[in-house]
Amino acid sequence: MTPLQAWLLAARPRTLPLAVTPVVTGSVLGWAQGGRFSWPVFLATLAAALLIQIGTNLWNDAADAGQGTDDPAHRLGPPRAVAMGWLDAGAVRRAAAGTFLAAFVIGIGLAAVGGWPIVAIGLASLTAGWLYSAGPWPIARSATGELFVLFFFGLAAVGGSAWLQGRVFTLEILLAGFVVGLPAAAVLVVNNTRDLDSDARTGRRTLAVLFGRGAMRRLYAFLMLVPFLCLLPIQYRLLPGWWGWLPWLMLPEALRLARAFARVHDARDYNPLLPATVRFQLGLGALLALALILQRMN
Repeated sequence: MTPLQAWLLAARPRTLPLAVTPVVTGSVLGWAQGGRFSWPVFLATLAAALLIQIGTNLWNDAADAGQGTDDPAHRLGPPRAVAMGWLDAGAVRRAAAGTFLAAFVIGIGLAAVGGWPIVAIGLASLTAGWLYSAGPWPIARSATGELFVLFFFGLAAVGGSAWLQGRVFTLEILLAGFVVGLPAAAVLVVNNTRDLDSDARTGRRTLAVLFGRGAMRRLYAFLMLVPFLCLLPIQYRLLPGWWGWLPWLMLPEALRLARAFARVHDARDYNPLLPATVRFQLGLGALLALALILQRMN
């Protein structure tokens, strides 16, 4: 394992689409509802979101190793760089802090464009990125993780991106936050259901630990299918033509993944569902954004 490979592993690039999707969807929504699209603002928003996500991942890598939750002897998912001894925990924490600082600097510019709503969202996102794995009650160790993901990878990211492009916050933007935020939360459901036994052993109180695999199967299906109900008002108000049905092309994949999740018996078999759920969220958000672009252009 080279140092570059170890740092890439700690940054967890496969999770980064979770940060990209709400920015793309929200930015297009703000433009579609009368805004004037700004590429510099979009790219800055995207950079800030990615930096916060990377910083959160780095901090989590260092924190989990210190808490013993990434013990290589029991870990079912991909190896973690600090736990494996490939990176020093202090260096990873400093890198996380530097990444958060870079996001903060970009956020100052975005705040000049979007005002106090962006200040609030940005500071809350940075704080949550740290609290996810740190503080007296880390979010990652609690039953609030899925709500955290829904809010910050859905409602806040979509709403903030739309506000920066169009200075609007409407029912459609709120619903789009659920469209991309619910499957983002489903990614954490997969992760925590896979790690249920080790999390219980190390004192974590995630939803999976509290309610068990049966409840998680139902929750995963809910998180994957309810976004399509949220699409209906968006279609009615913004996408009255055929373009509005583009996101529904992802419905068969949602059903397939829900069935696959329900049939898992060996915890390691959850691993392929993690990137598959990330791709689903990306596809759903991208098709919604494409539908909005095509609708406005016609």
